[in-house]
Amino acid sequence: MSLPDIDPFAGVKPVEARFALDEARLSAWMAQNVEGFEGPLTINQFKGGQSNPTYQLTTPAAVYVLRRKPPGVLLPSAHAVDREFKVITALHGAGFPVARPYALCTDDAVIGSMFYVMAKVDGRILWDGALPGLAPAQRRDIYMAQVATLAQLHSLDYAAIGLGDYGRPGNYFARQVDRWTKQYKASETVSIPEMDALIEWLPRTLPQDDQTSIVHGDFRLDNMILHPDQPRILAVLDWELSTLGSPLADITYFLTNWVAPEGAGAGRAAFGHLDAAALGIPSVQETAAEYCRLTGRDGLPDLDWYFAYNLFRLAAIFQGIAGRVRDGTAASSQASDYGARAGAAGRAAWAFAKKAGV
Repeated sequence: MSLPDIDPFAGVKPVEARFALDEARLSAWMAQNVEGFEGPLTINQFKGGQSNPTYQLTTPAAVYVLRRKPPGVLLPSAHAVDREFKVITALHGAGFPVARPYALCTDDAVIGSMFYVMAKVDGRILWDGALPGLAPAQRRDIYMAQVATLAQLHSLDYAAIGLGDYGRPGNYFARQVDRWTKQYKASETVSIPEMDALIEWLPRTLPQDDQTSIVHGDFRLDNMILHPDQPRILAVLDWELSTLGSPLADITYFLTNWVAPEGAGAGRAAFGHLDAAALGIPSVQETAAEYCRLTGRDGLPDLDWYFAYNLFRLAAIFQGIAGRVRDGTAASSQASDYGARAGAAGRAAWAFAKKAGV
């Protein structure tokens, strides 16, 4: 059962003037680089895509998706669409559910910044973690399908599929805390005392990495396309934050949807303010147990620390979007809300830090 398209981030819109593309240059590039491409080309912009502007390219015979770096001055290492293209190319070849990648363009002269083109996958993108309009059993099946897909990702032999150099094994959480601390400080628009406290506390209490896998980095409901009628994931989207790292980062980030206060989580995918059991959504404990069963783990220890870390990371991401509003490079009209969300996520993270024994 499909949900109505009522979310402000769902669907497409005319291309904003600041993100306009040179249609003639793009068409010429696609004719040379995208197998089977035949114009004419109609271009719209997806309403989502906070970080990397994303476009729907329609031709008489096919529909494509284009992801690009935003124009303007950007934070170091951010918006690495070339890394996105590399990982989905490897995953597609391994049979993992991603959109078919076509080509990467590193020549800024074509549309003004680096971009890649992939196939458009038809299906459902569900933005609301409560899954309104669905029956409890359908909600449960969708959440279990997400867990199975994440377990599949973490079980891949990343070296065997050509991603042995996609990141550095070991010290993942130390590197992530350092990265997001730097990004938070570079984007800081207002002072959040809880974030300052977390910046001091997190490096002192880091867990030890026990495994390395491909990490998606933003694994949540609205970053996947579901089959139109079945609880099956057809494609996982938005690989911008992917790397090699601890699989515990992905599964605990996913579980943060269950516990994040309203306004502090990863968009409307979070439902911590709702009664999950009444909705038919499996509990944190049941979801964690299913992930452990599928991956052979004994359990997920120290969840409060991981929840603090993930909410800290979200606060840094939200602050980054707020900073880009300030700098004029944000890709969405809703991005201005993210300054308040950074504060909410930082306060929620500190609350979990206290539960973890700060």
